[in-house]
Amino acid sequence: MGDIKKPTGLDWIQLDIDMGMLHPPESNFERIKRKCLNNPLVPIGASVTVGALSYGIFSMYRGSKETQQRMMRLRVAAQLFTVIVAVGGIFLSLPKDKRNFQDFIRSGEPESKMTK
Repeated sequence: MGDIKKPTGLDWIQLDIDMGMLHPPESNFERIKRKCLNNPLVPIGASVTVGALSYGIFSMYRGSKETQQRMMRLRVAAQLFTVIVAVGGIFLSLPKDKRNFQDFIRSGEPESKMTK
């Protein structure tokens, strides 16, 4: 037991260096661009959500209650669309053998339940 090195608070630095060798470094802009190209409907849904929220707040400021209500309903629909698209993107990024919903649920169960 004396030969095991006690972890320090800075072990993540070495891990980061080791992982950097596996993945090429990318800037924040490159990362955002890659993620938007992988699932382009999520940024579209987020943009519609922000636009509806902004216009709804502007309509509230102007005193147009009808337009404000319409925009808030559009915002909720756009948020729902964005969440569904994001979950769908995660589901599609799974390996093909895990895409079956029943197999996906079973993969989280302990072995004793799977054999019954």
